Amino acid sequence: MERRDFVTSAMVIAGAALSVGEGRATVPASREFYQWRKYSLQTGPQLVSTQNYFEHALIPALNRMAMAPVGTFKLEIGPETPSYYLLIPATSVETLGTLDLQLAEDAEFMKAATAFWEAPAAVPSFVRVESWLLSAFSGWPKIIAPKAGKRIFQLRTYESASYAAHTRKVLMFNEAEIGIFTRTGLTPVFFGDTLIGSRMPSLTYMLTFADVAELNAKWTVFVNDPAWKELSQRPQYADAEIVSNISNLYLSPLSCSQI
Repeated sequence: MERRDFVTSAMVIAGAALSVGEGRATVPASREFYQWRKYSLQTGPQLVSTQNYFEHALIPALNRMAMAPVGTFKLEIGPETPSYYLLIPATSVETLGTLDLQLAEDAEFMKAATAFWEAPAAVPSFVRVESWLLSAFSGWPKIIAPKAGKRIFQLRTYESASYAAHTRKVLMFNEAEIGIFTRTGLTPVFFGDTLIGSRMPSLTYMLTFADVAELNAKWTVFVNDPAWKELSQRPQYADAEIVSNISNLYLSPLSCSQI
């Protein structure tokens, strides 16, 4: 089997899990998929070369493939710094699953990406790259980029002890929690259910704020909201039953970020 055919088949299987696995609903045609990438880097030239690669090679190529907006972020608070993160939206699983194969066939991309793409082992462009494939929630089916201006981003990942617990947490967001978020002033960018990645089952979402002070103030409003208190006290939605671990990262946008 050719590599492209194998990857495509794997993506079809992953997509099918959305409609038949663990009680999830069929994905609407308008719902986005995301590739979330983490670039582990070393302090020094790798930081500059990776930003140049994003700005002058990767983002223009993705935009030519109708993937936009593309988010690029620097980890400010969290483990394993320095790290850059990349958020790539698409309308199909297959497009994201075969992305590197498609990029390698783009002559304009390859010309702009040569230094980064072909870096020798003695002077690598990065330490390692990790990727996750996500499906947007039905309650937040597309990225909503914030208005221009100084921003920080909070990335939260919730792991669950079972697929049943994970499904309940996604349902909790779709049916009520996202609405409470927006009503109390929290500003989501995306919500994603992990289809392929590490530490599954899990979900990831991103919020944006002007600064840390606004982040803390808005979360205080949320946790004290009567509707949230009532929702979180329902037995089927108790944190101890549906969330086994939470990771919390603070990110800042790189200058080339479209989010």
